[in-house]
Amino acid sequence: MPSALSYLLHLPVLSLWLIFFLENVIITAMVLFSGRLLHKAPYTYTAREWRICILTNILNTIVTYAGFWMWKNSIIHIATNISWMIVIDFLILFLAMDLLMFIFHYIIHKTFLFKAVHQLHHQSIDPSPIDLFVLHPIETIGFGSLWLILLTLYPFNIYAIITYLVVNVVFGLIGHLGIEPLPGRISNLPVIKYLGTSTFHHNHHQDVKYNFGFYTSIWDRLLKTYK
Repeated sequence: MPSALSYLLHLPVLSLWLIFFLENVIITAMVLFSGRLLHKAPYTYTAREWRICILTNILNTIVTYAGFWMWKNSIIHIATNISWMIVIDFLILFLAMDLLMFIFHYIIHKTFLFKAVHQLHHQSIDPSPIDLFVLHPIETIGFGSLWLILLTLYPFNIYAIITYLVVNVVFGLIGHLGIEPLPGRISNLPVIKYLGTSTFHHNHHQDVKYNFGFYTSIWDRLLKTYK
């Protein structure tokens, strides 16, 4: 991994933009393909959804490049050693981002920003995988900015960062499947029941007054917004 990071430092800027854009496109393709496999039936996406999805990919590429630039200029520091701290760093990233995105999401819903920004995402009452990328540009940049700000606060391990990013995509996919892939006996297990399952986020699309969390239902349970 350190060698891969060093390799990126020597690439032309245009090549970096292309790599980061392809990375985001591949992630999107994997989400849509995985969603179709799990749903066991094809989703139908509109031309408008595809256009917004492409725009979101472009904005996510900007966020990715911004993060690289900040690391290159020592604004963000990244650890590359392999140790037990990888697990700790991942848990911090997971819980911290869950809290930050909950706060951001809650504020959007409780202010004028809902109609101005977030209502675009909530046009889908029964979400499908592409809705993970059907976001207002302000929202996309907002979530990306939270991520970059968090990375400036502490030198997280690169392996923890990668693990978190994978988990983030998985939760995004699960939240917008439109079905619940987990059997009831599993979703009610002590730890699992506090995670942001497909049903948890689907209920948020059904009733925007509840379930503002992303990865967990912890903050909703504490603020009495859990349903």
